[in-house]
Amino acid sequence: MKDSILRKAKESAELTTRYLESCAAELEQTAKLLAERFRRGGRLHVMGNGGSWCDAQHVAVEFQHPIIEKRRALPAHALGADAALLTAIGNDGDFTQAFAAQLELSCRELDAVLGISTSGTSPNVLRAMKVARDRGAGTIAFAGRDGGPLADICDHAFVVPS
Repeated sequence: MKDSILRKAKESAELTTRYLESCAAELEQTAKLLAERFRRGGRLHVMGNGGSWCDAQHVAVEFQHPIIEKRRALPAHALGADAALLTAIGNDGDFTQAFAAQLELSCRELDAVLGISTSGTSPNVLRAMKVARDRGAGTIAFAGRDGGPLADICDHAFVVPS
């Protein structure tokens, strides 16, 4: 088992290194997009489903309460964190509107929106990204596999082919 653990850790580290080397320039551009939007008073809206929602919540906390990087807190929140609102939207309409309805109320042109979807095909994330794009917000995707349609509709898409 030890050999298997070490092999998987090595594979993960190598994939991470190769991936970051391949997209370092785009990461830099995305950081600049976020910095400019925060400088102008914008916010970051983050979303995902299941484990991706947990990641979205973690991203929002890292911006709001930076511990490792000593910098000022930045305005970010995870869409769907209000369970009453999330279930009301899903119940009264359908779950594909869950994030889009929230962005229709709160997303502004100077904001940025990050959608996390392992497949890149989550209907509620796709619909919300279209709302964000229509409002002129900066759009960012984290996806897996081939990125699905999510990668095609965002300003910056980070697709890990795994």
